Amino acid sequence: MNQTTHQKAEDQISSKRLKAIFGGSIGNLVEWYDWYAYSAFAIYFSASFFPKGNTTVQLLNTAGIFALGFLMRPLGGYIFGRLADRIGRKKSMMFSVLLMSFGSLLIAFIPTYQTIGIVAPILLLTARLLQGLSVGGEYGVSATYLSEMASKNRRGFYSSFQYVTLIGGQLLALGIQLILQKVLLTDAQMHDWGWRIPFVVGAILAIVALYLRKNLQETEAFESQKNHSSDKKGTIKALLKHPKAVIKVVGLTLGGTLAFYTYTTYMQKFLVNTMSMSKEDSTLMSFATLFIFACLQPVFGALSDKIGRKPLLIGFGVLGTVCTVPLLTILSTTTSQWQAFLLLMFALIIVSGYTSINAIVKAELFPAEIRALGVGLPYALTVAIFGGSAEYIALWLKDMGQENYYYWYITACIFISLIVYISMKDTKIKSELDKDLINKP
Repeated sequence: MNQTTHQKAEDQISSKRLKAIFGGSIGNLVEWYDWYAYSAFAIYFSASFFPKGNTTVQLLNTAGIFALGFLMRPLGGYIFGRLADRIGRKKSMMFSVLLMSFGSLLIAFIPTYQTIGIVAPILLLTARLLQGLSVGGEYGVSATYLSEMASKNRRGFYSSFQYVTLIGGQLLALGIQLILQKVLLTDAQMHDWGWRIPFVVGAILAIVALYLRKNLQETEAFESQKNHSSDKKGTIKALLKHPKAVIKVVGLTLGGTLAFYTYTTYMQKFLVNTMSMSKEDSTLMSFATLFIFACLQPVFGALSDKIGRKPLLIGFGVLGTVCTVPLLTILSTTTSQWQAFLLLMFALIIVSGYTSINAIVKAELFPAEIRALGVGLPYALTVAIFGGSAEYIALWLKDMGQENYYYWYITACIFISLIVYISMKDTKIKSELDKDLINKP
Protein backbone atom coordinates (compact mmCIF):
# COMPACT_ATOMS: atom_id res chain seq x y z
CA MET A 1 0.00 0.00 0.00
CA ASN A 2 1.52 3.33 -1.07
CA GLN A 3 1.58 6.40 1.16
CA THR A 4 -1.34 8.13 -0.63
CA THR A 5 -3.60 5.06 -0.35
CA HIS A 6 -2.63 4.60 3.30
CA GLN A 7 -3.44 8.26 4.06
CA LYS A 8 -6.85 7.92 2.36
CA ALA A 9 -7.59 4.83 4.45
CA GLU A 10 -6.60 6.66 7.63
CA ASP A 11 -8.77 9.65 6.69
CA GLN A 12 -11.72 7.33 6.04
CA ILE A 13 -11.29 5.69 9.44
CA SER A 14 -11.08 9.10 11.13
CA SER A 15 -14.20 10.28 9.29
CA LYS A 16 -16.17 7.18 10.36
CA ARG A 17 -14.93 7.57 13.93
CA LEU A 18 -15.96 11.23 14.12
CA LYS A 19 -19.37 10.46 12.60
CA ALA A 20 -19.96 7.66 15.11
CA ILE A 21 -18.87 9.77 18.08
CA PHE A 22 -21.05 12.67 16.91
CA GLY A 23 -24.07 10.40 16.44
CA GLY A 24 -23.58 8.72 19.80
CA SER A 25 -23.06 12.04 21.58
CA ILE A 26 -26.14 13.73 20.09
CA GLY A 27 -28.29 10.80 21.16
CA ASN A 28 -26.80 11.12 24.63
CA LEU A 29 -27.68 14.83 24.67
CA VAL A 30 -31.35 14.12 23.93
CA GLU A 31 -31.52 11.39 26.59
CA TRP A 32 -30.14 13.72 29.26
CA TYR A 33 -32.27 16.65 28.13
CA ASP A 34 -35.36 14.56 28.86
CA TRP A 35 -33.95 13.56 32.23
CA TYR A 36 -32.99 17.08 33.32
CA ALA A 37 -36.14 18.81 32.05
CA TYR A 38 -37.88 17.33 35.09
CA SER A 39 -35.48 18.98 37.52
CA ALA A 40 -35.29 22.31 35.64
CA PHE A 41 -39.08 22.75 35.52
CA ALA A 42 -39.87 21.28 38.96
CA ILE A 43 -40.05 24.81 40.41
CA TYR A 44 -43.08 25.34 38.15
CA PHE A 45 -44.94 22.03 38.19
CA SER A 46 -44.40 20.87 41.80
CA ALA A 47 -47.66 22.55 42.87
CA SER A 48 -49.54 20.80 40.04
CA PHE A 49 -48.93 17.32 41.44
CA PHE A 50 -49.07 17.86 45.21
CA PRO A 51 -51.46 19.65 47.63
CA LYS A 52 -50.89 23.36 48.14
CA GLY A 53 -48.74 24.35 51.10
CA ASN A 54 -45.11 24.99 51.99
CA THR A 55 -42.99 25.51 48.84
CA THR A 56 -40.05 23.60 50.31
CA VAL A 57 -42.32 20.63 51.10
CA GLN A 58 -43.70 20.64 47.53
CA LEU A 59 -40.14 20.67 46.17
CA LEU A 60 -39.26 17.95 48.66
CA ASN A 61 -42.05 15.72 47.31
CA THR A 62 -40.95 16.42 43.73
CA ALA A 63 -37.34 15.67 44.66
CA GLY A 64 -38.54 12.44 46.27
CA ILE A 65 -39.92 11.29 42.91
CA PHE A 66 -36.68 12.45 41.29
CA ALA A 67 -34.80 10.21 43.75
CA LEU A 68 -37.15 7.25 43.16
CA GLY A 69 -36.49 7.59 39.43
CA PHE A 70 -32.84 7.00 40.23
CA LEU A 71 -33.70 3.69 41.88
CA MET A 72 -34.59 2.33 38.44
CA ARG A 73 -31.18 3.22 37.08
CA PRO A 74 -29.42 0.07 38.38
CA LEU A 75 -32.10 -2.04 36.69
CA GLY A 76 -31.62 0.01 33.52
CA GLY A 77 -27.86 -0.37 33.81
CA TYR A 78 -28.30 -4.13 34.05
CA ILE A 79 -30.90 -4.55 31.27
CA PHE A 80 -29.30 -2.25 28.69
CA GLY A 81 -25.73 -3.18 29.66
CA ARG A 82 -26.58 -6.85 29.18
CA LEU A 83 -28.21 -6.07 25.83
CA ALA A 84 -25.17 -4.05 24.71
CA ASP A 85 -22.74 -6.83 25.60
CA ARG A 86 -24.91 -9.49 23.91
CA ILE A 87 -26.58 -7.92 20.85
CA GLY A 88 -24.58 -4.71 20.37
CA ARG A 89 -24.01 -1.18 21.66
CA LYS A 90 -26.02 0.36 18.81
CA LYS A 91 -29.25 -1.61 19.36
CA SER A 92 -29.14 -1.06 23.12
CA MET A 93 -28.80 2.72 22.68
CA MET A 94 -31.78 2.72 20.27
CA PHE A 95 -34.02 0.94 22.78
CA SER A 96 -33.05 3.26 25.63
CA VAL A 97 -33.84 6.49 23.76
CA LEU A 98 -37.21 5.12 22.62
CA LEU A 99 -38.17 4.41 26.23
CA MET A 100 -37.09 7.91 27.27
CA SER A 101 -39.35 9.40 24.60
CA PHE A 102 -42.37 7.54 25.99
CA GLY A 103 -41.65 8.72 29.56
CA SER A 104 -41.42 12.37 28.47
CA LEU A 105 -44.66 12.15 26.51
CA LEU A 106 -46.44 10.72 29.53
CA ILE A 107 -45.32 13.60 31.79
CA ALA A 108 -46.43 16.14 29.18
CA PHE A 109 -50.05 14.98 29.33
CA ILE A 110 -50.62 14.02 32.99
CA PRO A 111 -53.61 15.89 34.50
CA THR A 112 -52.96 17.88 37.69
CA TYR A 113 -53.60 16.87 41.30
CA GLN A 114 -56.56 19.23 41.39
CA THR A 115 -58.11 17.27 38.48
CA ILE A 116 -57.49 13.60 39.27
CA GLY A 117 -56.15 13.70 42.84
CA ILE A 118 -53.64 11.10 44.02
CA VAL A 119 -53.50 9.50 40.57
CA ALA A 120 -51.50 12.52 39.31
CA PRO A 121 -48.35 11.94 41.42
CA ILE A 122 -48.65 8.18 40.79
CA LEU A 123 -48.55 8.76 37.02
CA LEU A 124 -45.68 11.21 37.47
CA LEU A 125 -43.80 8.55 39.42
CA THR A 126 -44.50 5.95 36.72
CA ALA A 127 -43.11 8.24 34.02
CA ARG A 128 -39.99 8.96 36.06
CA LEU A 129 -39.43 5.26 36.71
CA LEU A 130 -39.50 4.61 32.96
CA GLN A 131 -37.08 7.49 32.39
CA GLY A 132 -34.87 6.20 35.18
CA LEU A 133 -34.76 2.80 33.49
CA SER A 134 -33.76 4.46 30.21
CA VAL A 135 -31.09 6.81 31.52
CA GLY A 136 -29.70 4.06 33.76
CA GLY A 137 -28.84 2.11 30.64
CA GLU A 138 -27.67 5.14 28.69
CA TYR A 139 -24.57 5.94 30.72
CA GLY A 140 -22.83 2.57 30.59
CA VAL A 141 -23.64 1.86 26.96
CA SER A 142 -22.76 5.31 25.59
CA ALA A 143 -19.57 5.42 27.69
CA THR A 144 -18.62 2.04 26.25
CA TYR A 145 -19.49 3.07 22.71
CA LEU A 146 -17.55 6.35 22.79
CA SER A 147 -14.48 4.79 24.41
CA GLU A 148 -14.41 1.91 21.91
CA MET A 149 -14.76 4.25 18.93
CA ALA A 150 -11.96 6.57 20.09
CA SER A 151 -8.36 6.26 18.93
CA LYS A 152 -5.89 5.14 21.60
CA ASN A 153 -4.10 8.46 22.08
CA ARG A 154 -7.31 10.53 22.21
CA ARG A 155 -9.58 8.41 24.37
CA GLY A 156 -9.79 11.00 27.13
CA PHE A 157 -10.67 13.76 24.67
CA TYR A 158 -13.31 11.83 22.73
CA SER A 159 -14.96 10.18 25.73
CA SER A 160 -15.23 13.57 27.47
CA PHE A 161 -17.97 14.39 24.96
CA GLN A 162 -20.26 12.13 26.95
CA TYR A 163 -20.34 14.79 29.66
CA VAL A 164 -20.33 17.61 27.10
CA THR A 165 -23.61 16.25 25.78
CA LEU A 166 -24.82 15.24 29.24
CA ILE A 167 -24.36 18.84 30.39
CA GLY A 168 -25.61 19.96 26.97
CA GLY A 169 -28.89 18.21 27.71
CA GLN A 170 -29.24 20.26 30.86
CA LEU A 171 -28.29 23.43 28.96
CA LEU A 172 -30.94 22.71 26.36
CA ALA A 173 -33.53 22.27 29.11
CA LEU A 174 -32.46 25.55 30.73
CA GLY A 175 -32.32 27.31 27.35
CA ILE A 176 -35.91 26.34 26.59
CA GLN A 177 -36.83 27.46 30.09
CA LEU A 178 -35.20 30.86 29.53
CA ILE A 179 -37.06 31.34 26.23
CA LEU A 180 -40.36 30.44 27.84
CA GLN A 181 -39.67 32.67 30.87
CA LYS A 182 -38.27 35.72 29.11
CA VAL A 183 -40.01 35.71 25.72
CA LEU A 184 -43.07 33.56 25.33
CA LEU A 185 -44.96 33.07 28.61
CA THR A 186 -45.87 34.86 31.82
CA ASP A 187 -45.03 33.40 35.23
CA ALA A 188 -48.68 32.39 35.70
CA GLN A 189 -48.73 30.60 32.34
CA MET A 190 -45.50 28.79 33.22
CA HIS A 191 -47.09 27.44 36.41
CA ASP A 192 -50.39 26.67 34.73
CA TRP A 193 -49.43 24.82 31.52
CA GLY A 194 -46.14 26.14 30.13
CA TRP A 195 -44.08 23.57 32.03
CA ARG A 196 -45.55 20.85 29.78
CA ILE A 197 -43.89 22.23 26.62
CA PRO A 198 -40.33 20.95 27.31
CA PHE A 199 -41.59 17.40 27.77
CA VAL A 200 -43.33 17.47 24.38
CA VAL A 201 -40.11 18.83 22.87
CA GLY A 202 -38.17 16.05 24.59
CA ALA A 203 -40.39 13.34 23.15
CA ILE A 204 -39.91 14.75 19.64
CA LEU A 205 -36.13 15.09 20.05
CA ALA A 206 -35.93 11.49 21.23
CA ILE A 207 -37.41 10.34 17.92
CA VAL A 208 -34.68 12.35 16.13
CA ALA A 209 -32.04 10.66 18.33
CA LEU A 210 -33.54 7.28 17.48
CA TYR A 211 -33.03 8.00 13.78
CA LEU A 212 -29.42 9.08 14.38
CA ARG A 213 -28.65 5.96 16.35
CA LYS A 214 -30.24 3.73 13.74
CA ASN A 215 -27.49 4.86 11.35
CA LEU A 216 -24.58 4.40 13.75
CA GLN A 217 -21.73 2.02 13.07
CA GLU A 218 -21.25 -0.85 15.56
CA THR A 219 -17.88 -0.90 17.36
CA GLU A 220 -15.17 -3.30 16.22
CA ALA A 221 -14.56 -4.21 19.87
CA PHE A 222 -18.05 -5.70 20.05
CA GLU A 223 -17.85 -7.27 16.60
CA SER A 224 -14.58 -9.00 17.49
CA GLN A 225 -16.10 -10.83 20.47
CA LYS A 226 -19.76 -11.30 19.53
CA ASN A 227 -19.23 -14.97 18.69
CA HIS A 228 -17.76 -15.75 22.11
CA SER A 229 -19.63 -17.98 24.53
CA SER A 230 -22.74 -16.27 25.92
CA ASP A 231 -21.60 -17.22 29.45
CA LYS A 232 -18.88 -14.58 29.13
CA LYS A 233 -21.08 -11.75 27.89
CA GLY A 234 -23.30 -9.42 29.87
CA THR A 235 -23.98 -11.63 32.90
CA ILE A 236 -23.67 -10.97 36.63
CA LYS A 237 -21.60 -14.16 36.89
CA ALA A 238 -19.10 -12.77 34.38
CA LEU A 239 -19.10 -9.36 36.06
CA LEU A 240 -18.30 -10.86 39.47
CA LYS A 241 -15.08 -12.23 38.01
CA HIS A 242 -13.85 -8.62 38.11
CA PRO A 243 -14.54 -7.65 41.77
CA LYS A 244 -11.70 -5.13 42.03
CA ALA A 245 -12.89 -3.27 38.94
CA VAL A 246 -16.47 -3.18 40.27
CA ILE A 247 -15.31 -1.76 43.62
CA LYS A 248 -13.21 0.84 41.79
CA VAL A 249 -16.23 1.98 39.77
CA VAL A 250 -18.23 2.47 42.99
CA GLY A 251 -15.36 4.36 44.65
CA LEU A 252 -14.71 6.46 41.56
CA THR A 253 -18.36 7.46 41.34
CA LEU A 254 -19.26 8.11 44.98
CA GLY A 255 -17.88 11.59 45.58
CA GLY A 256 -18.01 12.72 41.96
CA THR A 257 -21.68 12.02 41.39
CA LEU A 258 -22.70 13.74 44.63
CA ALA A 259 -20.67 16.84 43.78
CA PHE A 260 -21.95 16.85 40.19
CA TYR A 261 -25.64 16.68 41.13
CA THR A 262 -25.16 19.26 43.86
CA TYR A 263 -23.59 21.89 41.59
CA THR A 264 -25.80 21.20 38.57
CA THR A 265 -29.22 19.64 39.18
CA TYR A 266 -29.78 20.89 42.75
CA MET A 267 -28.04 24.25 42.38
CA GLN A 268 -30.96 25.97 40.61
CA LYS A 269 -33.22 25.21 43.58
CA PHE A 270 -30.43 26.18 46.00
CA LEU A 271 -30.14 29.62 44.38
CA VAL A 272 -33.92 30.17 44.67
CA ASN A 273 -34.65 28.47 47.97
CA THR A 274 -31.51 29.37 49.97
CA MET A 275 -30.17 32.54 48.32
CA SER A 276 -33.67 33.94 47.54
CA MET A 277 -32.66 34.55 43.92
CA SER A 278 -35.51 34.92 41.41
CA LYS A 279 -36.36 31.88 39.28
CA GLU A 280 -35.39 33.72 36.12
CA ASP A 281 -31.99 34.84 37.51
CA SER A 282 -31.23 31.36 38.86
CA THR A 283 -32.00 29.84 35.46
CA LEU A 284 -29.73 32.36 33.71
CA MET A 285 -26.87 31.75 36.16
CA SER A 286 -27.23 27.99 35.90
CA PHE A 287 -27.17 28.24 32.11
CA ALA A 288 -24.03 30.43 32.04
CA THR A 289 -22.03 28.29 34.47
CA LEU A 290 -23.08 25.02 32.85
CA PHE A 291 -22.13 26.29 29.39
CA ILE A 292 -18.58 27.05 30.57
CA PHE A 293 -18.54 23.72 32.44
CA ALA A 294 -19.43 21.86 29.22
CA CYS A 295 -16.65 23.64 27.32
CA LEU A 296 -14.11 22.57 29.97
CA GLN A 297 -14.76 18.83 29.52
CA PRO A 298 -12.72 18.31 26.30
CA VAL A 299 -9.91 20.45 27.74
CA PHE A 300 -9.62 18.23 30.81
CA GLY A 301 -10.14 15.10 28.69
CA ALA A 302 -7.29 16.07 26.36
CA LEU A 303 -5.12 16.87 29.38
CA SER A 304 -5.68 13.33 30.68
CA ASP A 305 -4.36 11.99 27.36
CA LYS A 306 -1.13 13.88 28.06
CA ILE A 307 -0.56 13.42 31.80
CA GLY A 308 -2.81 10.48 32.68
CA ARG A 309 -6.20 10.04 34.36
CA LYS A 310 -4.98 9.72 37.94
CA PRO A 311 -3.62 13.28 38.45
CA LEU A 312 -6.98 14.78 37.45
CA LEU A 313 -8.93 12.48 39.77
CA ILE A 314 -6.61 13.23 42.70
CA GLY A 315 -6.90 16.97 41.97
CA PHE A 316 -10.69 16.72 42.19
CA GLY A 317 -10.48 14.62 45.36
CA VAL A 318 -8.13 16.97 47.21
CA LEU A 319 -9.81 20.24 46.20
CA GLY A 320 -13.29 18.78 46.69
CA THR A 321 -12.45 17.63 50.20
CA VAL A 322 -10.86 20.95 51.20
CA CYS A 323 -13.14 23.45 49.44
CA THR A 324 -16.71 22.10 49.53
CA VAL A 325 -17.74 23.37 52.98
CA PRO A 326 -16.33 26.91 52.60
CA LEU A 327 -17.66 27.19 49.02
CA LEU A 328 -21.25 26.26 49.88
CA THR A 329 -21.20 28.21 53.16
CA ILE A 330 -20.17 31.44 51.43
CA LEU A 331 -22.54 30.76 48.54
CA SER A 332 -25.49 30.35 50.90
CA THR A 333 -24.91 33.77 52.48
CA THR A 334 -23.76 35.93 49.58
CA THR A 335 -26.03 38.62 48.17
CA SER A 336 -23.84 39.32 45.14
CA GLN A 337 -24.78 37.51 41.94
CA TRP A 338 -21.26 37.97 40.57
CA GLN A 339 -19.74 36.42 43.68
CA ALA A 340 -22.22 33.55 43.44
CA PHE A 341 -21.28 33.03 39.78
CA LEU A 342 -17.54 32.93 40.53
CA LEU A 343 -17.98 30.56 43.47
CA LEU A 344 -20.16 28.21 41.46
CA MET A 345 -17.76 28.33 38.52
CA PHE A 346 -14.82 27.49 40.79
CA ALA A 347 -16.75 24.51 42.13
CA LEU A 348 -17.50 23.26 38.60
CA ILE A 349 -13.84 23.59 37.58
CA ILE A 350 -12.96 21.32 40.50
CA VAL A 351 -15.66 18.80 39.52
CA SER A 352 -14.33 18.74 35.93
CA GLY A 353 -11.40 16.67 37.16
CA TYR A 354 -13.94 13.88 37.67
CA THR A 355 -16.64 14.42 35.06
CA SER A 356 -14.35 14.78 32.04
CA ILE A 357 -12.70 11.37 32.41
CA ASN A 358 -14.85 9.20 34.66
CA ALA A 359 -16.45 7.40 31.68
CA ILE A 360 -13.15 6.45 30.03
CA VAL A 361 -11.56 5.39 33.33
CA LYS A 362 -14.41 2.95 33.97
CA ALA A 363 -14.37 1.63 30.40
CA GLU A 364 -10.62 0.99 30.69
CA LEU A 365 -11.23 -1.34 33.65
CA PHE A 366 -13.28 -4.04 31.85
CA PRO A 367 -12.83 -6.39 28.85
CA ALA A 368 -15.14 -5.94 25.85
CA GLU A 369 -17.50 -8.86 26.60
CA ILE A 370 -18.54 -7.39 29.96
CA ARG A 371 -17.67 -3.70 29.49
CA ALA A 372 -21.12 -2.12 29.07
CA LEU A 373 -22.54 -3.98 32.09
CA GLY A 374 -19.36 -3.41 34.11
CA VAL A 375 -19.42 0.33 33.51
CA GLY A 376 -23.18 0.75 33.78
CA LEU A 377 -24.41 -1.37 36.70
CA PRO A 378 -22.01 -0.42 39.56
CA TYR A 379 -22.15 3.21 38.40
CA ALA A 380 -25.97 3.20 38.35
CA LEU A 381 -26.16 1.64 41.81
CA THR A 382 -23.85 4.30 43.25
CA VAL A 383 -25.64 7.16 41.48
CA ALA A 384 -29.03 5.84 42.61
CA ILE A 385 -27.96 5.87 46.24
CA PHE A 386 -25.89 9.05 46.36
CA GLY A 387 -26.63 11.17 43.28
CA GLY A 388 -30.35 10.48 43.23
CA SER A 389 -30.80 11.29 46.90
CA ALA A 390 -28.70 14.49 46.80
CA GLU A 391 -31.62 16.90 46.28
CA TYR A 392 -33.84 15.10 48.77
CA ILE A 393 -31.22 15.06 51.54
CA ALA A 394 -30.30 18.71 50.90
CA LEU A 395 -33.93 19.87 51.05
CA TRP A 396 -34.69 17.65 54.03
CA LEU A 397 -31.77 19.06 56.02
CA LYS A 398 -32.77 22.59 55.00
CA ASP A 399 -36.32 21.98 56.21
CA MET A 400 -34.82 20.84 59.54
CA GLY A 401 -32.70 23.99 59.73
CA GLN A 402 -29.41 22.06 59.39
CA GLU A 403 -28.45 22.74 55.78
CA ASN A 404 -24.73 22.91 56.61
CA TYR A 405 -24.76 19.21 57.50
CA TYR A 406 -25.22 18.53 53.78
CA TYR A 407 -21.96 20.32 52.99
CA TRP A 408 -20.05 18.00 55.32
CA TYR A 409 -21.82 14.98 53.84
CA ILE A 410 -20.51 15.88 50.36
CA THR A 411 -17.00 16.41 51.77
CA ALA A 412 -16.95 12.98 53.44
CA CYS A 413 -18.03 11.22 50.23
CA ILE A 414 -15.40 13.01 48.13
CA PHE A 415 -12.73 12.06 50.67
CA ILE A 416 -13.68 8.38 50.37
CA SER A 417 -13.32 8.65 46.59
CA LEU A 418 -9.95 10.36 47.04
CA ILE A 419 -8.66 7.29 48.86
CA VAL A 420 -9.69 5.18 45.86
CA TYR A 421 -8.03 7.58 43.41
CA ILE A 422 -4.74 7.46 45.32
CA SER A 423 -4.70 3.67 45.63
CA MET A 424 -5.58 2.73 42.02
CA LYS A 425 -3.27 2.47 39.02
CA ASP A 426 -3.56 4.95 36.17
CA THR A 427 -5.86 3.32 33.61
CA LYS A 428 -4.24 5.26 30.76
CA ILE A 429 -1.09 3.21 31.30
CA LYS A 430 -2.81 -0.15 31.81
CA SER A 431 -6.09 -0.30 29.89
CA GLU A 432 -8.35 -3.19 28.90
CA LEU A 433 -9.19 -1.15 25.80
CA ASP A 434 -5.68 -1.85 24.48
CA LYS A 435 -6.78 -5.44 23.91
CA ASP A 436 -9.59 -4.39 21.54
CA LEU A 437 -9.00 -4.50 17.82
CA ILE A 438 -10.51 -1.04 17.28
CA ASN A 439 -8.01 0.68 19.53
CA LYS A 440 -4.72 0.44 17.69
CA PRO A 441 -2.07 3.17 18.05
